[in-house]
Amino acid sequence: MRISCPYCGTRDVAEFTYQGDATITRPDPASTDQNTWNAFVYDRANPAGKHSELWQHSGGCRTHLVVERDTVTHVITSVAFAGAKRKPVSAAAPKRKAPARKAATRGKAPS
Repeated sequence: MRISCPYCGTRDVAEFTYQGDATITRPDPASTDQNTWNAFVYDRANPAGKHSELWQHSGGCRTHLVVERDTVTHVITSVAFAGAKRKPVSAAAPKRKAPARKAATRGKAPS
């Protein structure tokens, strides 16, 4: 299986780490309801067909991605950044000025 990372391009699945179901909502971190946390951690559906999954490009740019994949055929229909939309690193990186170079004085006698 190959996943198309928005930063790095298409890569083998060996570069990615499966992070779980992208459709589950995390409970409030301040919640002390044990049943809610148990359901979040342990209760999982095993759907056949199209499904949203979280993957991390752990062998590359380390970006978290939402991958829409058919769990029967393993055909990936879309890949997007998890969370807020971001620009690729090359487009977002600020342009740096080259440092000014001093004139070479090698071999010249001081005046």
